[in-house]
Amino acid sequence: MFKKILIANRGEIACRVIATAKKMGIATVAVYSEADRDARHVMLADEAVLLGPAPSRESYLVADKIIAAAKQTGAQAIHPGYGFLSENEDFAKRVEDEGLVFIGPKHYSIAAMGDKIASKKLAGEAKVNTIPGHNAPIESPDEAVKIAQKIGYPVMIKASAGGGGKGLRVAHNDKECFEGFTSCRNEARNSFGDDRVFMEKFVEEPRHIEIQVLGDAQGNVIYLNERECSIQRRHQKVIEEAPSPFISDATRKAMGEQAVALAKAVKYQSAGTVEFVVGKDQSFYFLEMNTRLQVEHPVTECITGLDLVELMIRVAAGEKLPLTQADVKRNGWAIECRINAEDPYRNFLPSTGRLVRFTPPPQTMWQANTQQLNGVRVDTGVQEGGEIPMHYDSMIAKLIVHGKDRKEAIAKMRAALNGFVVRGISSNIPFQAALLAHPDFVSGAFNTGFIAQHYGKGFNADSVAHEDPDFLVALAAFVRRKSRERTTTLTGQLPGYTVNAGSDYVVITLAVDGRHVHTPVHVDEFVGETGMARVRVGARNYEIRSNSRLNDIIIAGTVDGHPFTTQVERGTAKNPLALRLRHNGAQIETLVISPRMAELHKLMPHKAPPDMSKYVLSPMPGLLVDVAVQPGQKVQAGERVAVIEAMKMENVLFAAADGVVGKVLAAKGESLTVDQPIIEFA
Repeated sequence: MFKKILIANRGEIACRVIATAKKMGIATVAVYSEADRDARHVMLADEAVLLGPAPSRESYLVADKIIAAAKQTGAQAIHPGYGFLSENEDFAKRVEDEGLVFIGPKHYSIAAMGDKIASKKLAGEAKVNTIPGHNAPIESPDEAVKIAQKIGYPVMIKASAGGGGKGLRVAHNDKECFEGFTSCRNEARNSFGDDRVFMEKFVEEPRHIEIQVLGDAQGNVIYLNERECSIQRRHQKVIEEAPSPFISDATRKAMGEQAVALAKAVKYQSAGTVEFVVGKDQSFYFLEMNTRLQVEHPVTECITGLDLVELMIRVAAGEKLPLTQADVKRNGWAIECRINAEDPYRNFLPSTGRLVRFTPPPQTMWQANTQQLNGVRVDTGVQEGGEIPMHYDSMIAKLIVHGKDRKEAIAKMRAALNGFVVRGISSNIPFQAALLAHPDFVSGAFNTGFIAQHYGKGFNADSVAHEDPDFLVALAAFVRRKSRERTTTLTGQLPGYTVNAGSDYVVITLAVDGRHVHTPVHVDEFVGETGMARVRVGARNYEIRSNSRLNDIIIAGTVDGHPFTTQVERGTAKNPLALRLRHNGAQIETLVISPRMAELHKLMPHKAPPDMSKYVLSPMPGLLVDVAVQPGQKVQAGERVAVIEAMKMENVLFAAADGVVGKVLAAKGESLTVDQPIIEFA
């Protein structure tokens, strides 16, 4: 077994590999860029080596620097994680040529599966179901139309070297095919330097289901059941689960056996994933093979009880797989939510900056452990006080739960999301909460078009309306009453001026349309026990119990005997007496005051927000890479005015109306904050 390994990656996957290596008694070496100098994976590793500047092309993608770091530290093997160089055949071969071990498949397996056209031909030879289509490069739009007519619409036009949703178009007629081919080819050339494009039948109401495979150097290959990955936004996975709520045991077995046949055909050693598109009739077709560890591997670990990282390391060290296909288990249900640094209320724009608060829910399940069902696991590469840099992807954590069945797993995930505190940046937690509560997700009646169908016009507060808004009102009154109860116990109060906790309150909430809603609430005396009260909102009574401290963000307890977890913050920038509550993705801001104060509040003048219509504002934190206008220039609506880069994405800003540029307020190369003015119109 290896004595020391280097992890050629960053973030949560680097921390994940380090955790297993430590469990196995293997020393670890981290590599890092200047932006990651204080990152969590650097702190966890036994040694760390600086690679270079923040951009990945100058650090994490430089093979020479990574191999030099391994030799410098005496590491015997390199684990690439996922992304970066993990599926780079040249890097894998170079590692082996340098006398080191690549903890992953052999370079020839990566090469065979890395080209989408070649991999489909190989899959066909291995008797794996492939989608009807044209697997040779298409040379012109006219040829594309003829091929599409032969296959039958709808068709999918895909770049051979594509990935992450780039170089992909769906066409339903000749016009869309002609235009889509041209766009796809140009995008592929610009993004990947490879403009080869092929075409296949588009499967309607498709599911994205993948099979985890594992092979060793002795030729043994097994499959570890499937993962359901159909909940995607713009071809990026958002929620994954295992097993799938859709496929039958017969389909699972057939898919698994075909995945094994393909892995054997390329002499696969290590963990890998064979992805399939599955139709509504459970017909399934090969999509591609990912020759690396997947982001969503924890859900497979939960239902099988296996540590995939450990098995990868053991296989790379030459060991035989410790189990056969008959030994593979399927125990319970697991769900993973990707917690991303993005603002769902601003069309999911990246959100970077300092994590002022980062408190994941308590972990009750560590790595893969079949002895701890119904658990919560958090895989992350960040910590409170750390920075979310603009140079890398937006994922800050993976939240994984494991329950005895799907219903319990969903309930566990909703509770865990309620207890996940992220402050300082925006996160997609409200969006995840909305997805988990959607009836189609709960019933399992979804496909890869789920998010586009239900949230095609974006995500807003109405998308995640609370199922019982009066409960949030009652809880706000409960928290305020609890605070007042404590105040009454303070000593030294002057006679005639002592604090009275009171029982009648008015909870003022800000509605979506900007109105202030006044709700009378009555709170009974705390009866019988500390932390218990009966709260009446309208005709509804709530019995709330909670012993959470007043300064805790997380307020946990029961309402009418049912457990709840809610985030409550006291004081906002506008009002130090306000309470902000977050629960099941919904958020309300309240002011809990006496009835007399509520009467006076109605008389307070309303201050209108400043008019910012003549400014172009930065919609997110990022780097201003281009300003396309100058003072005095006439600009038309829809004209490009600036470009901001964040988290490997370029975001172009356009003028909202015709006008003349008055001032340019930010310079090219400047780091911007959210809503920072860039351009002022005259």
